[in-house]
Amino acid sequence: MLLLFFVISVLLSASAFLFRNRAVTRILTLAFSVVLILFTVYGWSNLNETELAYFTFDSTGVLLLTVLAILSLPAIYHGFIYTADDSTKRYNIYHAGLIALMTFMAGAYLANTMTVLWIFVEATTLAVAVLIYHDRTEMALEAAWKYVFICSTGIALAYLGILFLGFIYGRGDAPNLSFESFSMVISNASPLYLKISFIFVLVGFSTKMGLFPMHTVTIDAHSVAPPPVSALISTTLMNVGFLAIFRVYKLFASTSVLPFMNHVLILAGLLSLLTAAGYMLKAKHLKRMLAYSSLENMGLVAIAIGAGATGYYAALLLIILHSFAKSSLFYQMGQLSRILHTFKLDACGRYMKLYPAGAMVLLTGMICILAIPPSGLFISELMIFRGLVGNGQWFVLIVSIILLCFVIYAMSIRIMHITFSDPRDEEGSKLPGAVSPVETVSQFFLLAIVIMLCFYQPPFLADMINQSFAILPR
Repeated sequence: MLLLFFVISVLLSASAFLFRNRAVTRILTLAFSVVLILFTVYGWSNLNETELAYFTFDSTGVLLLTVLAILSLPAIYHGFIYTADDSTKRYNIYHAGLIALMTFMAGAYLANTMTVLWIFVEATTLAVAVLIYHDRTEMALEAAWKYVFICSTGIALAYLGILFLGFIYGRGDAPNLSFESFSMVISNASPLYLKISFIFVLVGFSTKMGLFPMHTVTIDAHSVAPPPVSALISTTLMNVGFLAIFRVYKLFASTSVLPFMNHVLILAGLLSLLTAAGYMLKAKHLKRMLAYSSLENMGLVAIAIGAGATGYYAALLLIILHSFAKSSLFYQMGQLSRILHTFKLDACGRYMKLYPAGAMVLLTGMICILAIPPSGLFISELMIFRGLVGNGQWFVLIVSIILLCFVIYAMSIRIMHITFSDPRDEEGSKLPGAVSPVETVSQFFLLAIVIMLCFYQPPFLADMINQSFAILPR
């Protein structure tokens, strides 16, 4: 079934690129979304089964695959709208790249071998670069090359970490670098090799997770990427980076380097929060503001993993909720740019008057992403703080709360300005555009999920999250 999914996805992507017919391309892209959703259903019904030797439908991978499947339809829908005025060639390239990106992410979620995971993560870099360059501007070209270069450098560092993992086997090479085979010999490994390996893996895959110190590549990409692509980069692609780091963390958690990994993750998380808070206070570009918000959330995820105990559950719940809330905000940014013709903060204003439905998405999304009740992210952050208190990590708790206050202030005053205030710079302003309120339905649906999970988390979701860290020490 997995092989069939990959074959169909490759054929759909290639067909979308080759056929010079927009209607056919739309049908092929929608067909891929249906295939992805059916494949996800198959994953749920075959939990913990291994296929093609290198892929396993484990709980963490299936959870993130489900998030991708849910977001695939709105991403495709808003992509159709964004590319409506493009030439047929650019239209086809965009959707072929979109199918390829989602296929590569699905493969990365299910990979049970370090090398296969590394291959799929590198493949996402090429697909994203094509999508970043979609508008064919000088800035888009610069951002695309920067993304390829920095991500490739980061992936190379991650590969060095994989090489240090290989030292565990001594002279005899392992038949493969599967996580299962590692778990059988990890107790005999040198702690020094494990520490070095984890540092390389963390820094390398931070290019995808958007975590400090490799966060800059995603920030620059958001400035020029189409909003639907930004939504995927900031959610499902960041989840790929998180999963790669989390798998290595789980692998090493049974060894003596666990405290070291926790300290490194908490340090990376705090530095991410500090960077996000500092730059959000002076952000003048709306998509960059949302990108720094993603950096802040990934910092919280790193702190949650480092805190352990309830932090594990909080981290996975935060990853899921952040994906829905942040993607809805990026979709709304696409509509905002069509009405106000800009992403610059000073040129934005009176949005509630011009487009009430979009303004309500911004306000609701702001509440959700800032973890203000009734946002489900409030539950996640509360669990993180409980974990820090339980560990006696008062310094981390206090610093995190202070930095989060800056983040809340920075985002809220900007969203309020866009919604209610007059533009600071009205010179050269154009007549407002028009957007159908129907386009906001998908955004309200995603935000409704975030709010619902604040009050009720279905047993199947809680069980899947608990299974994801069942082997970790509490």
